[in-house]
Amino acid sequence: MNISQDVKEAIEYKFTLRECLLGDRAFYRKVVMVVLPMIVQNTLTNIVSLLDNVMVGQTGTLQMSAVAIVNQLFFVYLLCVVGAIAGSGIYGTQFYGKGDMEGVRITLRFKFVVGLILTVICIGILLLFGRDLIGFYIAKDTSAKDAADTVNYALSYMRIMLIGLFPFSLTLGFAGTMRETGQTVLPMKASMTAMLINFIFNYLLIFGNFGFPKLGVQGAAIATVISRFCELSIIILGTCRKTDKYPFLKGLLSPFVIPKKLVWPILSKTLPLFLNETLWSLAQAVLLQCYSVRGISVIAAINISNTVSQIFNEVFLSIGFSTSIVVGQELGANRLVNARRSAYRMITLSLTSTLIMGTLLYLFAPVIPKIYNTGQDIRQLATSFIRVVSLVMPINALANILYFIIRSGGRTFITFLFDSCFSWCVSVLAAFLLTRFTALPILPIFITVCTLDILKCIIGSIMMQKGIWVRNIVNI
Repeated sequence: MNISQDVKEAIEYKFTLRECLLGDRAFYRKVVMVVLPMIVQNTLTNIVSLLDNVMVGQTGTLQMSAVAIVNQLFFVYLLCVVGAIAGSGIYGTQFYGKGDMEGVRITLRFKFVVGLILTVICIGILLLFGRDLIGFYIAKDTSAKDAADTVNYALSYMRIMLIGLFPFSLTLGFAGTMRETGQTVLPMKASMTAMLINFIFNYLLIFGNFGFPKLGVQGAAIATVISRFCELSIIILGTCRKTDKYPFLKGLLSPFVIPKKLVWPILSKTLPLFLNETLWSLAQAVLLQCYSVRGISVIAAINISNTVSQIFNEVFLSIGFSTSIVVGQELGANRLVNARRSAYRMITLSLTSTLIMGTLLYLFAPVIPKIYNTGQDIRQLATSFIRVVSLVMPINALANILYFIIRSGGRTFITFLFDSCFSWCVSVLAAFLLTRFTALPILPIFITVCTLDILKCIIGSIMMQKGIWVRNIVNI
């Protein structure tokens, strides 16, 4: 592979240990400005999701399992859209680092187009095949009545949630570009307001408080749809009032043009990421289905575990996503040595955060499941799942940040192999074999699948050290 002299020099540059572990004041100031609003926003989102989950859980275990199944399907949609817009996001970050605002506008237009196309496709698939997809998660030993009730709860929830996908896809595009350009405060405010609205309407519509109808899972869906329209409205109004703060939005819609010379370069980064996120999310859906053969109670326990763990995982997840911004802007500005230095520092920051958050998650593991209105066996199983997640948090954090470092340089095909191919060929395969061909209880199976990510960390570390990701892709 032929590489330019500046890339070769950047890869061969030898850092001191202090350079890798500790940054200067300017570095941490930049990181805090990008990471902190993201952590606050996503943590509050997950807390509200927990409360939402608890409120739905108060109506019954079947309702909670039904909502968990549908949300797993929507998770696939979410990651499909995120993957589809991530390719243009790589360009948007580097264009911003270069100071090219028209380039940023082009990438945002691209996000709108692909987001809306995927939303239409998703709605069509779920309307046609929703019942079959939901039934895929119902264990064979579930009673006929419980199975029918779970499917009906899930369908009533899903059909309302579909309405909120259009504003949601536009919000993802807007918020993604703002984060890539360092403008993280408005998306945070919009998300926090939407969360508050969602929580209020959940309280009113799930239980029928203050004269509102008691709608159960349908009420939870309506509350979410209302909050998504509100979130998009806040972002649009906020950007219109302060156009000087968001120069990349001036002339965004007129003319609405994506130059032909950029279509394929963006698509060449988008397609592997779209395929990666789609296959990875499908892998997570299949993993849940593999676990579900051990009984519908396992779905409820994993739902509790995922909801709780996500709150504590959010710090390293936000640092990982922020790494693609911090490192990507350095690559776009052709400060290649700084990009490598920043990457090492972000790894240190991410792993350090897991020591704190992992310990807290382990300590709180027995407490939070108690707030759910479900059986003691489900609470105990959820506690065990949560503790496993807390112990493997450093592994997940390292794999996550290595993925974003490699992606920041546009190496999207490599990240596809690194992420989704690994999930299918290792994690899903292991879960399938262990659940179908052994009598092992669910907990040892869960532990085995989680710890296999050590292999991903080893592979990612080798690729990072080789510097294959050190590239400026907007020098065109």
